[in-house]
Amino acid sequence: MWEGCPTSAAAACAPAVAVKGWIDTPTAKLLAQAADKDFAALKAAAIRRDFQPVALGARARIAIAATSRQVQSHNVIARLEGSDLTLRNEHVVFTAHWDHLGKDPNLKGDQIYNGAADNASGVAAVLELARAFTRVQPGPRRSILFLFVTAEEKGLLGSKFYASAPLYPLEKTLADINLDVINLWGRTSDLISIGMGQSALDDLLVEVARTRGRTVGPDAEPEKGYYYRSDHFEFAKQGVPALDPKSGRNYLDKPADYAKKKQDEYTEKDYHKVSDEVKPDWELAGAAEDLKVILEVGYRVAEGDRFPEWKPDSEFRARREARLKAANP
Repeated sequence: MWEGCPTSAAAACAPAVAVKGWIDTPTAKLLAQAADKDFAALKAAAIRRDFQPVALGARARIAIAATSRQVQSHNVIARLEGSDLTLRNEHVVFTAHWDHLGKDPNLKGDQIYNGAADNASGVAAVLELARAFTRVQPGPRRSILFLFVTAEEKGLLGSKFYASAPLYPLEKTLADINLDVINLWGRTSDLISIGMGQSALDDLLVEVARTRGRTVGPDAEPEKGYYYRSDHFEFAKQGVPALDPKSGRNYLDKPADYAKKKQDEYTEKDYHKVSDEVKPDWELAGAAEDLKVILEVGYRVAEGDRFPEWKPDSEFRARREARLKAANP
């Protein structure tokens, strides 16, 4: 059974496999070619919702040598209590991971992985959201959690721990909104929702953005599986609707290819490298506008008359329904 899948909903969950992992596109093409399959056709088919797995008839032998060490780390959490005496026992969560890769003594020169974009920027954003929520009038009826999780870079371990042993019940947790790298390069007319279409949170994001004259689009690179690679995923696995908003692609007063150029540049030169530091070209006006939208989304969830729901075809819906049913038999 899929990890976190309730027995009663097993049919709706993906079956487990012996080995899970990612391979890059060149390797995938070679694998398809060796199996006498058309990679382009398989990729096109995989985008459709009615896609069924295709057996390649391939076999793999995998040997892994691992050296382990025990490290103790911490999640950091703050709670803003809701104003409603009844609803304050329900929560909206904002998450950002505070860890990065530490230090590599084998490198010459700079050895410190500062993680300025990934994810000090997200931590700073959640801190600013926390500051803003203390000034919102009227204050949110439900409580807000600001959760800074550890060991995201080692496999979402901090968020996995919280989602497995939450301080506040997940059946009373309305949503998780995750910030992992914010907009660093200026104002955009749009935002991106990673995994767009999973839950009603996307609809709310679209609505709030529209009131500010902005649009929301889906991830431009869904094949990279970003929805399954950051801390909100651990909440989703436990059934909590999760939103992962990102910087938009349509930068104001910039060439049409500016977003792709900056993203490719960051990925090539700074992603998971010691060079991920504060840059002279960072321009945070766009981040401020994005956070106003995200703040309003979180506030509306905290004020809402109903819990956000997963879409009918979401793989996380069954877990949520089972959890809520168990809490309210």
